[in-house]
Amino acid sequence: MPDVDRARAWLLTVDGAPQSYVDLDAPTHLEFEYAQRLAHVLDTVAAPGDPLDVVHLGGGALTLPRYLAATRPGSRQDVVEADHGLLELVAEQLPLAPGSGIAVHGADARQWLETAPDDSADVLVADVFGGSRVPAHLTTVAYARTAERVLRPGGHYTANLADGAPFAFLRSQLATLAEVFEELALIAEPAVLRGRRFGNAVVVASHDPVDVAALARRAASDAFPARVEQGDALRRLIGDARPVHDEDAVPSPEPPDGAFGIG
Repeated sequence: MPDVDRARAWLLTVDGAPQSYVDLDAPTHLEFEYAQRLAHVLDTVAAPGDPLDVVHLGGGALTLPRYLAATRPGSRQDVVEADHGLLELVAEQLPLAPGSGIAVHGADARQWLETAPDDSADVLVADVFGGSRVPAHLTTVAYARTAERVLRPGGHYTANLADGAPFAFLRSQLATLAEVFEELALIAEPAVLRGRRFGNAVVVASHDPVDVAALARRAASDAFPARVEQGDALRRLIGDARPVHDEDAVPSPEPPDGAFGIG
């Protein structure tokens, strides 16, 4: 069950694993590395301060929507979260500021996306975990094509994934997105990329070139520096992995014990 650590800064946990961290007095503070990397994408897809239309699949405590509302005032954001109990808890304990521009929807991510208008979002952020695993129906070519339809020309899709060596899931997701989008980039810590530990990897996909140089500068300056891979390096990582279709989709792998526990 969700739980909130009642302090000035708020840590939301789900079944004992950290899920979201929010500081209501400092919405631009991002505690978790994967959230920082998703924010790097949001920071680099348009000129600083320009408002964006963003869809967030997976809501948590609305950490990234709060960040974007602070860094790009006037942005319009839709947040889709299937856990109604979580939404009620967040609305009660961590209410949004009036005029935030954030609309929250209690719905399945793919079902909601299938009803969204064409060309209606500049960025689509996917951070959906059922427990500690990405649901199977959010891993397929059909899902990626739906995301592409909702994005405007030049829009960006970015997702938080989790895997470890030999990266069967991550490789299949890169192959799936490469089936739909022309440009891909991957942000992850070197230890994860080298297969030394299970961890998060943020993927970015678009039809327009991804600003890899800007992403790399930001990722390298993080407290836990990450690398940005693209081009030949990603093609080698994908190797012989095949795109995932609805009929053969499976969830992301179960993290090993303690992979994302609270220290």
